[in-house]
Amino acid sequence: MTTPIIKRSLRNSSLALLTSAAFMLPMLSWGAQNCNKPVNDFDGLYCLTKVYLEADKELNNSYTKLNKVLNSTQKSKLKRGQLAWIRDRDERCSYHNGEGFFVNMNCATRTTTQRVNFLNERVRECTAGSCRDSRLEE
Repeated sequence: MTTPIIKRSLRNSSLALLTSAAFMLPMLSWGAQNCNKPVNDFDGLYCLTKVYLEADKELNNSYTKLNKVLNSTQKSKLKRGQLAWIRDRDERCSYHNGEGFFVNMNCATRTTTQRVNFLNERVRECTAGSCRDSRLEE
């Protein structure tokens, strides 16, 4: 007796999910296309955030890749350098005031991309056996 109720419930839930997905896909597609010509500041922020998140993902990958080729002393230096970089990025690209917290996404993305390049250069150096420890703290 409960089996038909469960089946009907699952069928109705599946139908609801499919219907929701059908309505969401055009919205997601619109958001992706909208980055070419953002309609308003919120659309622009959405697009800038997507780019920043990708740069941040690359940053994490580069940091992890570099960390894997370092010894424990070098890892400590890298961590200190990364924390200093984060403080500098935050200081240059964001601020607080009485109304809230503000982030310049162009600045954050540009700064993060520069750091990705820096970390990738260190990966090349260290993989080649010419790792300069002093550069890890930059």
